[in-house]
Amino acid sequence: MFGKLRLTNSLTREKELFEPINPPNVGMYVCGPTVYSDVHLGNVRTFISFDIINRYLKFLGYKVRYVRNITDVGHLLDTGEDKISEKARLDKLEPMEIVQKYTNDFHNVMKTFNALPPDIEPSAIGHLLEQIEMIETLLAKGFAYKAKGSVYFDLNKYNESYEYGKLSGRKIEDLINQSRVLEGQDDKKNPLDFALWKKAAPNHIMRWKTEWSDGFPGWHLECSVMSTKYLGPQFDIHGGGMDLKFPHHDCEIAQCLGTTNKEPVKYWMHANMLTVNGQKMSKSLGNSFLPWQLISGEHEMLDRGYSPMAIRFFMLQSHYASTLDFSNDALNGSLKGYKKLANGIRILKEMVYPENQTLNINSALVDQVNKMCDDCHHAMNDDFNTALAIGHLFNLLKKVNSLYSKQIAFTDLDQATFDRMKSTLLTFTEDILGIKPETNINGQNLLNILLENYADAKAEKNYKKVDLLRQQLRKEGINIKDMKDFVGWAYNE
Repeated sequence: MFGKLRLTNSLTREKELFEPINPPNVGMYVCGPTVYSDVHLGNVRTFISFDIINRYLKFLGYKVRYVRNITDVGHLLDTGEDKISEKARLDKLEPMEIVQKYTNDFHNVMKTFNALPPDIEPSAIGHLLEQIEMIETLLAKGFAYKAKGSVYFDLNKYNESYEYGKLSGRKIEDLINQSRVLEGQDDKKNPLDFALWKKAAPNHIMRWKTEWSDGFPGWHLECSVMSTKYLGPQFDIHGGGMDLKFPHHDCEIAQCLGTTNKEPVKYWMHANMLTVNGQKMSKSLGNSFLPWQLISGEHEMLDRGYSPMAIRFFMLQSHYASTLDFSNDALNGSLKGYKKLANGIRILKEMVYPENQTLNINSALVDQVNKMCDDCHHAMNDDFNTALAIGHLFNLLKKVNSLYSKQIAFTDLDQATFDRMKSTLLTFTEDILGIKPETNINGQNLLNILLENYADAKAEKNYKKVDLLRQQLRKEGINIKDMKDFVGWAYNE
């Protein structure tokens, strides 16, 4: 009825019919964060995008195994130093303290934005043995070479049999011409050859002993190892941010093909970048803000703070593969839209189809509502188009508001149509889009208002109201205390 799911494959650059390798099972791997600093909004956008994909695949009935890694070693700076080692050295902490601190932060941020956790969350350090085994295989097959205690992937050798850069569309000849000489690269055959194992400098904190040297694995290796360990040598979906296409994902493909001679991934998917007022978001431009700053409003570029669900709603109003531009106007517009949706969902949850009504079915209205429900499915089947789906949900919401205001009578709809409208709105909003109700209502302020009403009623000698307020609050676990010059309260004992 709703057609079949189609998604954009970054490898073929085409929108393709989604046909899992081993239905109903779906294997999905997404590159996770390098945990050396606070998670940034670009990460949040990527992981919310794949949270939606995970949710919708499960809604369609697929048994999804969602794997998202934690990079806790091997992500190198241009100097050749590991990002986590550098942070540990600067902060005078153990590397694992850095890893734990920022892993906790990442999990808290994901929970704040209502992203479901992955089914498996492996770490690079937890898979050192498997990484060493893959290096040994690549050496044995001639796709890697040893040099001064390090091991590098041989791109010229690889390119004799395969095509490096086919995902990003880059040509190795052009890359060589554009490359710059970085520290510690004079031992490579080719400046583009990437490290599989790196010999540690004397001051490098994180190191492990192997036959090649005391060192550490290269960044690209971990994802090839962990994705294929948990999803098999060929799996359905590999995702990440657009910035990972090159070199990270190109290198992953090369490592897997060099090891197994099999294309590791059927569908490559990439979430696009963030901009701020039309400019790329970056620390150097001073227009980069962290999730907590966006929530609190504590940044010079922000007019105010925004709730996590308003931010999530804002991100879903743009297709995952489109650039998402932050501006105060856009965020304020999304906040209004989110509140409108939240109010509609609150009303809908309280709405019950009346029994024993004489029906006066409006066939055109019934057809309209059913088409709107169908359109929500069509939108998500069209490459997870959340922006389009949200538009259709608002069309349904208009019908809900019309029922609420009695511009439409319940008798105009049969119960099956009403139930479908209710189910579609609730399922798409909460289960698929992951938008949950938020309330900023301050419970203490509400209690103070009730206590003031109690004091006023007592002063007016309205003892009936006094007794009623006492009883109602006692049911909620609150005991009113009549003090000498004020009204207090305590928990029921």
